[in-house]
Amino acid sequence: MDAGRDFETKIVVKVNAPEVLRRQLGAKRWKGEGIAMGTNTDPYQRAEGRYRLMPGIIRALTDYRNPFSILTKGTLILRDLDLLVEAAKVADVSTAFSIGTLDEDAWRASEPGTPHPRKRIDAVRALNEAGIPCGVLMAPILPGISDDPRQLREVVAAAIDAGATHVSPILLHLRPGVREEFMPWLAEHYPDLVERYEAMYRRPYAPAADRDALGRRVSGLIRALGGVRPAKEPPGRFARGPRGPAKPPGEQLTLV
Repeated sequence: MDAGRDFETKIVVKVNAPEVLRRQLGAKRWKGEGIAMGTNTDPYQRAEGRYRLMPGIIRALTDYRNPFSILTKGTLILRDLDLLVEAAKVADVSTAFSIGTLDEDAWRASEPGTPHPRKRIDAVRALNEAGIPCGVLMAPILPGISDDPRQLREVVAAAIDAGATHVSPILLHLRPGVREEFMPWLAEHYPDLVERYEAMYRRPYAPAADRDALGRRVSGLIRALGGVRPAKEPPGRFARGPRGPAKPPGEQLTLV
């Protein structure tokens, strides 16, 4: 399947994922490493509302006290908030929302079908208030579309206000397959930016100077706006349970 209409209209669902995961977690070869979900496919995309695979996955991870993280754009994660709270009592659990912009026009043009970014901010707040550490990944930042200083400040301010544990910007990168879909979209919606992108993206990643400049800009905004807040410790964390002492948390896998 290609990265265009196939990606938008076709889906493969591993309906036995919770059962397979439970078997793998119980295997002798598994050492309890941290598991990062959402780094490739969003576990809370709309299809999850129908298939409801995540509750079984979270329960399996909880039973085996296995640390995990979730990166998502889906506010559907709040459906499973109680399960995440229970998991956080026995394992290291962290979450993050991808929120590249709060600009209505940029969001509607670049992320049709995704939850409203302000609803995502609300979810960041709800997770943190429940004791589930949640940060914000500002991704992707689109040059000339969502990288205006005022746009960046708006996202950072909202994230900090929602109690985000971290705010990390990522400038757009165009891997083969994605580039062939993105550039025609850019020509349709922002034709004046095509020349700039062609010069900027001779390789999949933007020049290091541009990425570094974005990082410095966002770091400056975070400092100016008071910084992010430390994660709250959920009550009863790593409590003993019927399966014996909780495993010490493993090294948390990176979200990106």
